[in-house]
Amino acid sequence: MKPTAFLSAAVLALVCGVHAPAVAAPETYTIDSGHTFPRFSYSHMGLSTQLSRFSKTTGTVVLDKAAKTGSVDVVIDMKSVDTGLAVFNGHIQGEDFLDTAKYPTATFKSTKVVFDGDKPTAIEGDLTIKDVTKPVTLKVASYVNTVHPMLKRDAIGADASTVIKRSDFRAGKYAPNVGDEVTISIAIEAIKQ
Repeated sequence: MKPTAFLSAAVLALVCGVHAPAVAAPETYTIDSGHTFPRFSYSHMGLSTQLSRFSKTTGTVVLDKAAKTGSVDVVIDMKSVDTGLAVFNGHIQGEDFLDTAKYPTATFKSTKVVFDGDKPTAIEGDLTIKDVTKPVTLKVASYVNTVHPMLKRDAIGADASTVIKRSDFRAGKYAPNVGDEVTISIAIEAIKQ
């Protein structure tokens, strides 16, 4: 190959490489346990709506915005339930409700992430509580993808919710006085790996 032909080929390869569109790849995020709290609310005797949360949550989020796909895997430590009263925490952890001695964790594993543009709007998946698995759809009310101001790393945040029936998960004691329908909402933050 002549030197000018080689130089031309090298320049062409460089120019094409620089201008070739980048192929997006799935991005994996680790849930920030210090800023991710599943909450649940229910009617109490028709008098008020009670709100409690779980304080220990782990998992991963994988998003491929270009392909409009993703996955979410979450593990909730059911013993971390926080109602605001230690005695009531113990009651909810008992056999009538969560039975945390036998079932210490609950899980959510997505089957589909629904996008509108480059933002997830719903996450379909399987929720397992007390060894009972039911399909649920988490509706995403807000979603942000930005650089975390403190960590200087890519991060995502979202608020999502769904409604389940306690009785579907063998935890329906005292219904209907204590509402069978429970709203589960999760504030989630995750940091790119």
